[in-house]
Amino acid sequence: MNTLFKRSGLALAVAGLCLTTGLGHASSHREAPFITEVPKVDGTDFYMFRSYETGREDFVTLIANYLPLQDAYGGPNYFDLDEDAAYEIHIDNSGNAQEDITFRFQFSDTLNDIQLAVGPDGEQEMVSVPLKNIGDASNGDNVQFSQEYTVEVIRGDRRTGTVQTATNASTGTDTFAKPLDNIGGKSFADYESYANTHIFDIAIPGCGTNGQVFVGQRKEAFAVNLGEIFDLVNTNPLGPRDGEGPGDLADKNVTSFALEVPTDCVTGTAATASGDPVIGGWTTASVRQARVLNPAPTANGKGATVEGGAWTQVSRLGMPLVNEVVIGLKDKDRFNASEPRDDGQFATYVTHPTLPELLEILFPVEAPNNFPRNDLVSAFLTGVPDLNGPDGVTASEMLRLNPAIATTAPGSQNDLGVLGGDNAGFPNGRRPVDDTVDIALRVAMGVLADPADAPDGDLEYTDGVQLDPTELRETFPYLATPIAGSPNS
Repeated sequence: MNTLFKRSGLALAVAGLCLTTGLGHASSHREAPFITEVPKVDGTDFYMFRSYETGREDFVTLIANYLPLQDAYGGPNYFDLDEDAAYEIHIDNSGNAQEDITFRFQFSDTLNDIQLAVGPDGEQEMVSVPLKNIGDASNGDNVQFSQEYTVEVIRGDRRTGTVQTATNASTGTDTFAKPLDNIGGKSFADYESYANTHIFDIAIPGCGTNGQVFVGQRKEAFAVNLGEIFDLVNTNPLGPRDGEGPGDLADKNVTSFALEVPTDCVTGTAATASGDPVIGGWTTASVRQARVLNPAPTANGKGATVEGGAWTQVSRLGMPLVNEVVIGLKDKDRFNASEPRDDGQFATYVTHPTLPELLEILFPVEAPNNFPRNDLVSAFLTGVPDLNGPDGVTASEMLRLNPAIATTAPGSQNDLGVLGGDNAGFPNGRRPVDDTVDIALRVAMGVLADPADAPDGDLEYTDGVQLDPTELRETFPYLATPIAGSPNS
């Protein structure tokens, strides 16, 4: 380990930032009581990084994942999104903890009622089929149910700002098709090729260059053993980094909102002392304030529920893991409904974090003991000085990215990010390869702290699960083709 890096001011700031992300053990899957009741709007991971696809270095990629723990065989309905919800990615490019640009995704369902003639000649009845498709699903004529979406760009406040609609750069239309989930090999002879036809060039109002957009199912990229971790860390935190197998999420899919935008279209006035631009980002999902169960759903009328009222935020995600393992159980729903500008209400969870104390109880290790953790407050809420911390930033929780830092080629990326000497990685944004689990474990126990405060800080903590980087794509949308529901692998 590079001791110069370990004891530097930058390293200490990284330690503070990562400790607040907690143990890093599962991003945000089912992280708060209420969100377990509405999984379609449960944000699981947020990635924000300078695009490293060849020739795309002048773009920033934003990936917001929703709807966790998808079993590939979860038919017949699989994992559609909520047409009564607003899925949003927010960008703060002025450092004031408020959104300057919001990308809002909304969905609409299309039912193409497919009926088969059933019965003997002369006595046939036309009967609707129970499945989403009755043949090759890449042929729209065989598909009974599909979804499409719009992308709105709001500048200013997400609810009162100026709203413009992005369009398909090839067709000029304002809707984009979402691919069906990977039902299986009989429904899709080549799912990857089918899904690739749903990567669209997008004309974003106010941007001089077109970006790219894709919304659809992907293979889960977060490597972790959820069962062991939430069973009071029932694993060996000092074993080999890949000693616990592929992880509980290795056979799961997730739904990704991937948007690539020109860098100069999202940067603003926030900058580091050297003048490098910095953007902050987070995701939310909102539903209508009122939801009434419909006792008599109809095919062409009202569905199972009737929605109305103002938008109400029910999911929030910036830095990984904050709500799961930092915020106290009593405040988890409140955090999901909150905005970054109001994060002062949760400061105690940062100045006096419980996670290191829990690890000290569970294992023969000693947690850092410098309270209050004021060093963590600055790093966690303002970004890392000289890396991605803008001057005069308002303290708030979100991912922060300095897009002026050069990309690292996929084959050379270090999954420990800045801790591993790769400044293009976490916590300077977050790439799919970044192992936020091991990073956070080590800094939580003081690997970058003063040894007097963290006597066990030099131990190489790990959850024993690593992502195989060859699973990832090197091109947009970066996450891998989802696992097929059939045949089972």
